[in-house]
Amino acid sequence: MEQTFMKEQKILPLVLSMSMPMVISMAVNSLYNIVDSYFVARLSEEAMTALAMVYPVQNLVNAIAIGFAIGINATVAFYLGAKDQGRADQAAALGMLLSLLHGVFLTVVCIAIMPGFLRMFSGDQAVIEMALDYSQKVFLFATVITSGLVFEKVFQAVGRMKVSMLCMMCGFVTNIILDPLMIFGIGIFPRMGIAGAAYATGIGQIVTLIAYLVFYRISPIPVKMKKQHLKMQKEVTGKLYAIGVSATLNLALPSLLISVLNGILAGFSEKYVLVLGAYYKLQTFIYLTANGIIQGIRPLTGYNYGAGERERVRKIFQTTLALTMGVMAVGTILSWLIPEKLMGLFTSQQETLQSGVAALHIISLGFMVSAVSVTCSGALEGLGKGLPSLYISLLRYVVIIIPAAFCFSRFLGAEGTWYAFCFTEFAAAGFAYIIYRRCERV
Repeated sequence: MEQTFMKEQKILPLVLSMSMPMVISMAVNSLYNIVDSYFVARLSEEAMTALAMVYPVQNLVNAIAIGFAIGINATVAFYLGAKDQGRADQAAALGMLLSLLHGVFLTVVCIAIMPGFLRMFSGDQAVIEMALDYSQKVFLFATVITSGLVFEKVFQAVGRMKVSMLCMMCGFVTNIILDPLMIFGIGIFPRMGIAGAAYATGIGQIVTLIAYLVFYRISPIPVKMKKQHLKMQKEVTGKLYAIGVSATLNLALPSLLISVLNGILAGFSEKYVLVLGAYYKLQTFIYLTANGIIQGIRPLTGYNYGAGERERVRKIFQTTLALTMGVMAVGTILSWLIPEKLMGLFTSQQETLQSGVAALHIISLGFMVSAVSVTCSGALEGLGKGLPSLYISLLRYVVIIIPAAFCFSRFLGAEGTWYAFCFTEFAAAGFAYIIYRRCERV
């Protein structure tokens, strides 16, 4: 399969053809959490709070898995663009081995730290026990997640976006069928409560991995993962980690932010912790189209950069920015038209629902301008410039928002935290564009 279509087709049709399967894949991936939360919320508000408390660590696991897989994706695409087949194969094979090791490490560490982590944010023993019940099961599948994501990013690097879409859909359908059966004990399944949500998610991820293995065997791709490619080479391994570590930190920073914000909000009421957890699940869904577009353009950017096509790289960025801003405009409109329905997915308590609607109204004011930071960060990862991309994420998730949330909450109460989100997006967008423009010229 020749990859030259990445530097020959017209920009807009090419970006759309690469991005739309990723948008669907992102939607499916996001629905894992949405579906879990929907059914868990039917158990009790305490169960939903437990899920929200586990979310930062769960997000950290996903960040490490996805971040390193992004490193594999960008490295493979770059070497394919540079016509270096040997190193492209080596990047994929080494990436898989290292990802498996990461998965084992994450399983052990996350299960070990959860009791202490949860007690930092709640003194409610019932909530802590439910959170432990969920986390101890869901983290058993970390290795499945890391290996599945390697296949996802390698298939994307060679332009096989529809395979990613189909494999993700296989896992999601499995998850959505098993969730009510295992949570509430329907048919042959015993009632497992919140643990059932963890098992349903894990089994769905196993199905996704199996689907990738089937496609890899029956529909060969130009990149091979074989034993002879497992020789550690400084350039390849260094490139994988240089991009992967920065991408991981980009994705992990929200976990740090959520933990800090949970600490601030818990001082007012635990209902605000629930609202923040519900918002982040909605945010994942609202941003999924923009993130799907970014996933689609990473291999395009990497391939064309490796091939020396600087002008096409610039046009890909401009097209992507216009598309992501349009998507986020739709997200803003929905947040004002149907906020009760969106927040109502996660709580039936009227007081909590009202707080959630107010939060969504305020935070959504920064959605459109956030497209600048999201696009600049994703494009830099595609160029293999992980460190500048990390700078943008540090601005959005640490440097600006944490001090802003602390200060605003002193004067405006819990609502001040929501204003900090909006303030941060406007401030970070200007810095992000300047950083991207400087790196683009290098």
